[in-house]
Amino acid sequence: MSLNPDPNPVDTLDHPHIQEYFAFGISVDCVVFGYDGIDVKVLLIERGTDPFKGYQAIPGDLVHPTEDAVTATERVLKDLTGLTNVYLEQLQTFAGVDRHPLGRVATIAYFSLLKIGDYNPKPSSWATDAQWTPIQDLGEMAFDHKEIFDAALERLQMRVRQKPIGFELLPAEFTLADLQHLYETLLNTQFDKANFRKKILAMDLLLAMDKTQKAVRHRPARLYQFDAARYEALSKRGFHFEL
Repeated sequence: MSLNPDPNPVDTLDHPHIQEYFAFGISVDCVVFGYDGIDVKVLLIERGTDPFKGYQAIPGDLVHPTEDAVTATERVLKDLTGLTNVYLEQLQTFAGVDRHPLGRVATIAYFSLLKIGDYNPKPSSWATDAQWTPIQDLGEMAFDHKEIFDAALERLQMRVRQKPIGFELLPAEFTLADLQHLYETLLNTQFDKANFRKKILAMDLLLAMDKTQKAVRHRPARLYQFDAARYEALSKRGFHFEL
């Protein structure tokens, strides 16, 4: 117990400035990454309203007084981009004092990684555009959205090194070259071909198919499938996926 307790603690109605602590908003921002077989992209909108009208932005908006943050992410994505049924993982909270020019707004950021071919964004509400943008082609962004994007990309790259979530972005059957290109794109790096294949095959997570590519100009490569059941069984025995 403190020997000199605060006579006006913040969490009491007797605090002289208590209303100031409840006079700011909460928003959600959704960083949705996608892979189209060639590039890693991020879903961005163009703001059709001030502040930052005409700027690229992460889909986001204020949380309604009667909804929780998770419900807000579902509403915001649907309202601004038309996307539904997107699993989002919480990233972190951004609460800089001056991050919003109209007043104090703390935002809870979420991120996701999905297969672009399964989703077709369409702008609505105050978003004048919604499109998949290669992560290397980002322009000037609204608010602190570049900072949020950078944090989400860092978390994504850490996650794909530790769990085989990248396999979900590939077709059911793929080549080792397809897999290597995916991880090189996600991690913005290059792997030695022989070492990458040796490491991946040593994990014993792939099922070699009794067939090869079709309609290719080069020598057809063998096709593989990701063995999700095998991964689950290995994980229970302490196996850790790591690139």
